[in-house]
Amino acid sequence: MPWDVRRGVGEVVRRVVLSRRTVEGMRIVIAGGHGQIALRLERLLAARGDEAAGLIRKPEQADDLRQAGAEPVVLDLEQASVDEVAERLRGADAAVFAAGAGPGSGVARKDTVDKAAAVLFADAAVKAGVRRFVIVSSMGADPRHQGDEIFDVYLRAKGEADEYVRGLDDLDWTILRPGGLTDDAGTGLVRLEAHTGRGTIPRDDVAAVLAELVDTPATAGLTLELISGPTPVSVAVRSVAGN
Repeated sequence: MPWDVRRGVGEVVRRVVLSRRTVEGMRIVIAGGHGQIALRLERLLAARGDEAAGLIRKPEQADDLRQAGAEPVVLDLEQASVDEVAERLRGADAAVFAAGAGPGSGVARKDTVDKAAAVLFADAAVKAGVRRFVIVSSMGADPRHQGDEIFDVYLRAKGEADEYVRGLDDLDWTILRPGGLTDDAGTGLVRLEAHTGRGTIPRDDVAAVLAELVDTPATAGLTLELISGPTPVSVAVRSVAGN
């Protein structure tokens, strides 16, 4: 589909989604629901009246999601089938992949979580008919990245997952690539562009950008880098959406 047509379709979808949210709220399913960014995102979604559901591996994580205002859904993406994940996604308005193997994990889980789980979640979204799909990637992600260190493997895995998602015509995808993550308090001020250069970003602000992106289907088809900057989150997202 030509980009100008796709952008027009995205704007129509955005208006429909926004009008629905003002009436009843959206349902957003988040993979990696107990992650640091995901918990922040769930709080934001709940606060604005949306319904968030977080996929988690461990039942003991459920109370943390409930405290964030989200529905816990116990499902291990390293073990689940596409059909099982699709069943949890059915009826959702959007899906967010925010799972990650974590900095202490080895090479094998970079493949099973950072790549394979993202691919599984995307395939399940297609099967469930959930078009709006946002994936949290990493700055520097590249399927052709060279090197044998664990971080090199991680960047390749994230790049391969991104490349796979880009090839799915049944998804209105947006790929978000934050810079170095910090636990500093969010400022609400960011730089969100196709290429920002290196920098850091509080997890609070990543979650705020994700909440805006989910609500802005006109960003479909974009791969965006994110670091701290001078622009309010909502303005930055509207800018890349062409509004």
